[in-house]
Amino acid sequence: MPDTSLRADTLWKLEPATAAKHELYKRYLDAWWPILLQPARGRSWERVTYLDAFAGPGRYEGGEPGSPVFAIRRLLSHSAADRMNLRRERVRLLFLEKRSDRFSFLESELEQQFGPLGGLPVWPQARQGEAGKDAEQLLTDSGAWGSPILAVFDSWGNVNVPLSLMKRIAANPASEVIVTFGPNWFSRQERRQPEHLDLVFGGRSYWASADAESRPDERWRKWLATYKDALRRAGFRYQLQFQIVPGTGQPLYLVYGTRHPKGVEVMKDAMWDVDGTDGMKFADPRTRNAVPPGQLALWSGPEHAELEELVRQCLADGPVSLDKVRNWLLTETARWRARDAVPVIRELWDTGQVTVSPAGRLTGKSVITLR
Repeated sequence: MPDTSLRADTLWKLEPATAAKHELYKRYLDAWWPILLQPARGRSWERVTYLDAFAGPGRYEGGEPGSPVFAIRRLLSHSAADRMNLRRERVRLLFLEKRSDRFSFLESELEQQFGPLGGLPVWPQARQGEAGKDAEQLLTDSGAWGSPILAVFDSWGNVNVPLSLMKRIAANPASEVIVTFGPNWFSRQERRQPEHLDLVFGGRSYWASADAESRPDERWRKWLATYKDALRRAGFRYQLQFQIVPGTGQPLYLVYGTRHPKGVEVMKDAMWDVDGTDGMKFADPRTRNAVPPGQLALWSGPEHAELEELVRQCLADGPVSLDKVRNWLLTETARWRARDAVPVIRELWDTGQVTVSPAGRLTGKSVITLR
């Protein structure tokens, strides 16, 4: 029997970091839907599935829409909707929520916002269940396998998705995952179930060193890098890890996995669309803005210090071509793009901090050496 009671914590306040994350999701979905649903080079996917595995009740206590609501709304109102061939058997949005009161509220909220769901040109489906145990079966029941899936595992306190499911998604055509971690996930209090972590990371040896890290400022970095590596081992060729820092309140942490560089480009474009709004920023966990003061003549601020620090990391192991620096920034850093390589290389060159061979015009084949 569905739980129709409204508890004190059925709804909760929309935190600044969650609002920032939602802005990122909105921009990413705005780009993801037409890429997958519009015909390209004569090919059109038979089905496209979006999974929100920690869906929540669909609304926050201040009335702000939850992720299921804005995901449906932005798809239906998309400027390219008439070119995306939206049909119920083709486009499915799956929402999984564990708690019965929040699940019941979500069902009611979706009906309130969109009317009878059976009348929509896409197929939204809410199901009560736990992400780690029930997401794979929900994808199976909806016929998702064999066509693109975007799976969002957006928990606040505890990621419980087995690595085996991540491997299956990674092997599925044109599929991607987004996994978030709340600020408390990295505390030692969350490390009470080692068997659970074995399933998430694929074995004790893969996460033990992260759990052994005792320095608070380094602990979240270590766990985030450990999870990024788990997505690599699952089969996602490209993985991004970053910290979402709101203007106020605590940060969130996000890891993204895809097998296609186009997905990386789209995610980074989405970040740049929202970076700086309301004091929000996206930070690379591997940088601490440890660039000596006064080195940057053209730029100022922590963002540019982060970029120079990352380029120095790329050059630290020896000479590399400009093309390799570009590709490294795109695929290995949290938010920097290939286009960001040239300005910082030119600045380092002009100030004598790198050499460029052959001398003269900077091209993709130019070899950059850190002095």
